[in-house]
This record gives sequence, structure tokens and C-alpha cells, in this order.
Amino acid sequence: MLTVHQTPSITLTAKCSRDIEADLLILPVFEDDPIKEETDLDSASGGELSAALARREVTGKAYDLFFTAVRGWKSPRVLLVGAGPRREFTADRLRRSAIAGGRASRDRGVTRVALIHRGGTSVTPEQAAQVLAEGAVLSNFDGAAYKTGDTRRVWLSAVQIRVGAPSLAVEAAIERGSVLGECTNLARTLSNEPSNTLTPRAFADRAQALAKDAGLSAEIFDEKRIAELRMGLLLGVARGSAEPPRIVILRHEPKNAVKGPVLGLVGKGITFDTGGISIKPADNMDKMKDDMSGGAAVLCAMAAISRLQAPVRCIGVIPLTENMPGGSSIKPGDVLTSAEGKTVEVLNTDAEGRLILGDAVWYARQLGATHLVDVATLTGACVVALGKYASGLFGTPDAWRDRVRDASERAGDRAWPLPLFDDYFDLFKSEIADFANTGGRPGGAITGALFIKQFTGGLPWVHIDIAGTAWAEDAKPYQPKGATGVGVRTLAELALDAEAWGSKL
Repeated sequence: MLTVHQTPSITLTAKCSRDIEADLLILPVFEDDPIKEETDLDSASGGELSAALARREVTGKAYDLFFTAVRGWKSPRVLLVGAGPRREFTADRLRRSAIAGGRASRDRGVTRVALIHRGGTSVTPEQAAQVLAEGAVLSNFDGAAYKTGDTRRVWLSAVQIRVGAPSLAVEAAIERGSVLGECTNLARTLSNEPSNTLTPRAFADRAQALAKDAGLSAEIFDEKRIAELRMGLLLGVARGSAEPPRIVILRHEPKNAVKGPVLGLVGKGITFDTGGISIKPADNMDKMKDDMSGGAAVLCAMAAISRLQAPVRCIGVIPLTENMPGGSSIKPGDVLTSAEGKTVEVLNTDAEGRLILGDAVWYARQLGATHLVDVATLTGACVVALGKYASGLFGTPDAWRDRVRDASERAGDRAWPLPLFDDYFDLFKSEIADFANTGGRPGGAITGALFIKQFTGGLPWVHIDIAGTAWAEDAKPYQPKGATGVGVRTLAELALDAEAWGSKL
């Protein structure tokens, strides 16, 4: 297995553009923007910049790229990355521009770059420092872990960042961005991994090693301990597989924690999902190796939370199993009993994620969580509703849901609220059990979320459905095809912001 990501050395610089020593200088260019502050860039390029502007080769359209050689500067080449209209420029656009620039640099064999934040926008130096560091690290990812041909890869090794005057706050922001980028890459690596190597037991082993490196405490529950806890929903899903289930329990307990709140993070860890007896179509079933992306997000967010010493106690709970057809599999019409004692009629064995999350959310409550967030590749219905560009966001109360949404905006993980009206609960009523595990096609993302809500005990809770956003089907300048690592930065941003919400919700 090849190395699929590296974290470059990231340093701060205050030098003017012509004096920065790098292989490539990366500048954002806005639409209809002559880059006036770089007064000698055109002359250094031998007039190539003005000529390119005149022939509309440089337009500033988002993520368009233009390379030019320069003379008299300590960096021999400059890359202009389109940043769109200046009035629409955001921290997320800057993050994506940095990723696009970093990926383009690697494609050309460049290892040392400098990323420049230009003034005159609403993005502060601290915001710019964080997202540029994130972008540099996120660009240093290549998911082709098992290719055996040309294994040579070019990695960014050194990145300089210029955002204005240096300060302690800016330096801290660079460290924060670097850690968040690295932990997102760790989650992408896990989600890209084939299911024959990333079994529930292998995931648990990796989680334990990652937790140790990050300074987290970790416990692994085997099938015997899971049975002692009477987690009938998780055990029911696991019955059809030769691979035994696991639960990973992670704890972050900082000395400077805000008094009161305990953040409980729960991630769906289906390491492969065939649909069980309600088997999925063969087309695209290979993508179901990523059905543990919610679990990967929670694991790697907890690592970031610990490394950045977020000021809140956090608990991570990751239920792990395969969902396979077999002689022992649960069948449509079976009734399972959860650890909480609630009974569930299984109408569709492919609605398994909510089952294992029900037991896991309940257990997070037993461990003392006061505020809950679960992350899951839960429903195709969410993809129908929102496509591939936004995760579904559900939660109560509205103030807690909005806190999580704000964190997702800062993180660049777009999420959109969907309703949780009680009327939808009627769709998954059961004649013989407390409720069924599916309400059919209408409102499928909503009924999936409402199912999980039955196990939250009335605590503040948010469900993030990442079924559409966990995997990129098509490559973008800022995202290669494959796992995205969605959710890692959102959960970490939420924990890092605990002093703002901890005493209010």
C-alpha cells in the first residue's frame, strides 16, 4: 500500500511577492481584476500577463489556472488561480483556490509553493491563514493506494503563507488549519480503503492506534460486550456477516473544558453494505465500501479535537459492522429489540444504518453526553433531495441545529436544514412493534432522521446525512474523485467553538 497523503511544512512569511523564495508563487485573481498591488508582475512576466488579460485567457473565473514565468523575482513562476467575483469571495473560496493551486503544482512536479492572500475582501488574516493551511494539506492527497505501476508521486514539501502582518493569532490559525487538513485526509484514506482490508476489526485497530497518537483514550467493545449491553439493533445487522461487530469508544477530557456540556459524536460504521436480504442492485455496489464514512469522520474529528485541545469534553461512539446476506441475516418482518428496550420491525434490511445508530446514540447518552451529533451516509433520499453538493441537516432544538450549521459553513462542509415534523412519524408506524425501520420512499431522509431521534432521550441532537457528499463521483479542481472526508472539520469546528455555545444550550 502506497502513501496517499503527506502534510507539508507550513510557515508564515511577510515578504513582498518578488522576494519570496519558492518554486511557484500562487495568487488568486478576481474577475476583471488587474492585480494592481503587484505593480511589477506584468513587467516581470515580459508583458505576458497583460497580453493574457487582453485575449481573455485570464478571466478570474473560479478555479481557472494561468501559469507564467517571471524574471527578477526569487520565485521563477507564478500561478494565477481564478477566485470569481471579488464581492462573492469567501473563506471557503480561498480554501478551494488553495487546493486547486496545490494540486496543479503537484501535477507539474513543484514541491515548494507560496500561497498569497490578497486584501480588500471580508476574509480576515486569521481566517485566511487557517483555510490556506487546510487547502495546502488537502491538496497533498492521492487516493490511489494500491496501484503497482508508476509509484512516483510528487508531494508539496514546503508551503509559505502570506496573509498580512504576522501575529500569534495567525500562527495559531495555521496550526489549526494544518491539523484539520491532515485529519480530513486521514478520514479520506479510511473511506477509500476496500472493505476486504478495512473490516470492523481492522477499523477498530486503526482507531486505537490513531487515538493513541492523538492523545485520546480508546476502548474497543467486541461482540461479547455488545451482547452484554443488549444492543439488539447492532447485533441484528451484524448477524449475516462472518465478520464480528465492534464498537469504538473515544474520549477527550481536557483540563480546560467548559463546565457542563459533554459533546457526544456518533458515526455510522458500516464497512460494507450489500443491503442484506433486501439486496442492492449490482451497479455501483462497490461504492458501499464508503458506508463507514460517518465513522471515519467521527474518529478523525476526535483526533483533531484532541490535538487542538478543544475546550469541551467529547465522547465518540462508532458502531462497526458489515451488512451482508446470509443464512443468519435478519429478514424483512423480523423484530429487533434495542438496548433501550424499544422494539423495531425490520421492513427493509437495507435501512440498517439507523439501526446501529439507534443503539450507539443511546450508549452515548449512558456515557454522559449532553449534546449529540450523528454523522451517517444514511439515505439515497437525501441525495435525491440535495444532490451531491450539500449534506442534509436535521436537529432539535433549532438553536443547536443552527450551531452545527454555522460550524459546517466555517468548515466548508455545506449542509442544508430539512424538517422534522412529527407528522412524518406516522410513515413508519408498525402494527406489531414500537415502530418500523423505514417509512418507504416519501420523505425517506426525514423518516430516517426521525428514527434516530427516537433514541436521543430529548437531548439537543443533530443528524447529518452525508450520503451525497461523502464521495465525489467526478473530479473537481479542488477535489479528486473519491472520498471527501466530509464532516471532520464540521465536528472539530463545533468542538472548538464550545465556549460560545456551551453555556447557552
